[in-house]
Amino acid sequence: MNRIMLASRYTKLMNDLYVQTAKTSVLESDASLSREGANANEIVVPSLVMDGLADYSRNDGYVRGSVSLTWSTMKFNYERGRMFEVDSMDDEETRNIAFGRLAGEFMRTKAVPELDAFRFAQLASTTGVTKMQGTFSDGEDVTAALRTAVSALDTAEVPDEDRILFISPEAMGMIEDMDATKSRSVLSSFSQTVTVPAGRFYTSVVLLDGTSAGEEDGGYEKAANGKDINFLIVHKPAVLMFTKHLLSKIIPPENNPDSDAWRYAYRSYGLCSVYRNMTAGIYVHHKAT
Repeated sequence: MNRIMLASRYTKLMNDLYVQTAKTSVLESDASLSREGANANEIVVPSLVMDGLADYSRNDGYVRGSVSLTWSTMKFNYERGRMFEVDSMDDEETRNIAFGRLAGEFMRTKAVPELDAFRFAQLASTTGVTKMQGTFSDGEDVTAALRTAVSALDTAEVPDEDRILFISPEAMGMIEDMDATKSRSVLSSFSQTVTVPAGRFYTSVVLLDGTSAGEEDGGYEKAANGKDINFLIVHKPAVLMFTKHLLSKIIPPENNPDSDAWRYAYRSYGLCSVYRNMTAGIYVHHKAT
């Protein structure tokens, strides 16, 4: 019973850790806005199309318009997993540190950073989103680039609310070094500002398969054509992002048929995409090289 309770507590802590440490968790969509597709690995999402205004006639009244609800198919594009095993005596002799820390450290240093990196790269590389490049030397450069970005979003009539700014620590530091009034002014254009570690902030990444030669360690790395992102502005309603299945499974030794060891299995299955008619809601600014 004690081991079962321990496993339950570990699982709860790991789920909380995902929410607390994943920078992209603020973009999670409402899964109820989608429905199952014809195949198990896809969903369909709604799109509403309607006519605009027409002249009103005092004799004939209104011109009849049309409205249609169509469904677009999207395939899940992220499915990753790993299993670890720790001998029960190794765990006991380290006062539960060997296994107890394994799960939390894996989530904190491997699973969550990769999920963030994949999602940011997906958004930044989507066809149709606004992409700019350049290098900043001080806070004035950063604020000028942010004002240009805000102007572009305004011109495209992207709503003011739910604009989230993801920014690199380097660029954020330059803003913070400025006069406080100026920094508050530029950041007030966003509903939320999230600082993203540089190691998760690329325009393109490669997910290592864990089995091929040279890829046994798994994880991810910056792609050959990837660029460091300075900042990424996301209008949340433009993004379809959710985790369909997130499993943090702990198998105690007494339930392990193969060995006297704790097993920890992790699996994540989900989707990160941009609505085709809302790409104007994504603005990425990256380094030139």
